[in-house]
Amino acid sequence: MKITTLFVDIGGVLLTNGWDHNARKLAAKTFNLDFDEMEERHRLIFDSVEIGKTTLDDYLTHAVFYKKRSFTPAQFRKFIFEQSQPYPEMIDLIKQLKAHYELKIVVVSNEAREINAYRIQTFKLTSFVDVFICSCFVHLRKPDADIFKLALDVAQTPVDQIIYIDDRVMFVEAAQDLGICGIHHIDYQSTRTQLASFGLKL
Repeated sequence: MKITTLFVDIGGVLLTNGWDHNARKLAAKTFNLDFDEMEERHRLIFDSVEIGKTTLDDYLTHAVFYKKRSFTPAQFRKFIFEQSQPYPEMIDLIKQLKAHYELKIVVVSNEAREINAYRIQTFKLTSFVDVFICSCFVHLRKPDADIFKLALDVAQTPVDQIIYIDDRVMFVEAAQDLGICGIHHIDYQSTRTQLASFGLKL
């Protein structure tokens, strides 16, 4: 079947990860925090942030500002947002494929609402993404199959016409369990090669 739709992750594919382990380690070093203590608190609350049940401000209150700090929440939020950087080659690849093959582009992503909103606006993702199925909007997280089922319902595309691109193997496998073809994104060139094997050549 002809591929008509791409399901695409944001963090690790189009952009750097929004607030991952490495970013938190850098934050601990930059702000002189106990990383292990912050990480434990992060682990206990961040799932709720990603599914839109807890705000970023509440997260910071519980994960960082549960004691007096020498810096402000605004300074820490700014640091979080600054960790987001684009992968220009991947963004250009998806844009070109969309234009050349008239593809539908559907983001399927786990992100906190405030981080997600910043990234969508700053990197102009609405310029080429048709639909955003983000955990903070739909209150479901990958690898829950229901988030992919929702994406299928919204896209209204048969599973054999979809390719899903994600940098995490487990999430690719979750999509494949529903019959969606998956690409484990490692780097630009390997993903471009795999897309070409599905007929999406530039």
